[in-house]
Parts: sequence; structure tokens; C-alpha cells
Amino acid sequence: MSKRPEVLFVCVHNAGRSQLAAALLQHYALGRVTVSSAGSQPAEKVNPAAAAALAEWGLDITAQVPTKLLTADVEAADVVITMGCGDTCPVFPGKRYLDWQLDDPAGLGVEEVRPIRDEIDRRVRRLLAELLDEQA
Repeated sequence: MSKRPEVLFVCVHNAGRSQLAAALLQHYALGRVTVSSAGSQPAEKVNPAAAAALAEWGLDITAQVPTKLLTADVEAADVVITMGCGDTCPVFPGKRYLDWQLDDPAGLGVEEVRPIRDEIDRRVRRLLAELLDEQA
């Protein structure tokens, strides 16, 4: 990839897993990756337990608004990652599609969301290393 890679995280409600992943990648990428997230049936607000789990690490997603997934979002992305939520995306040639099977934080307390946050963190760090290697 010669341009800055674009990553799209997709989950049905765009309120938990995809918001966590987007915030973490944005944080670690330091502007080297364009990051977005969306969902087919966006919730009204970000999952409060997911927000609390990230706040423990000094990241604030409370102002984020879940966004409707558009075909243009997928078309613009180099990497599209679904979060194990069964959401489907339009398929375009030349895109990299991944499905990260992760537990849904909906209805869970912050204690139960921490392991989900931690697993997303591990995967995001791995993804960023791969993307930066591809750019080099």
C-alpha cells in the first residue's frame, strides 16, 4: 500500500466492539491509518460499559455516535473487519476482509467487558504492525 491504509470496523449496532477497535487503532496509529466504524443497525449511543472500559486506559469514546454502514464506506476501505456479529458487508475486489469472533459487550458490566477490550487491543496491535509492514 502506497497510501495511508484505511480500516473499517463493522458491527451491527456500532456501539461496542467496533467502537473499541476504532478508538484503539486510532490511538496507536498516530495518524498513519485512516480509521472508521459503522453498523447496519446503529444504536442510539455507544455502549456505556465499553466506554468505561476504554476510559480506564485514558481513552474517551463517549462523544462517538454509532454510524450507519454505507456501501461507500466499504468501497473506501482497504481492510474491512467484522466483529463476529454476523453483519454482512458488500464485497469489492481488492479489499481485505477479516472477521474477528468476539463476545458481544451488550448488556455486560465493565468487569465483563475488560477481557473483550483486551482481546480487541491485542488484535488491533497485530493489525497495525501488519499494515505498517506493508507500507514499508
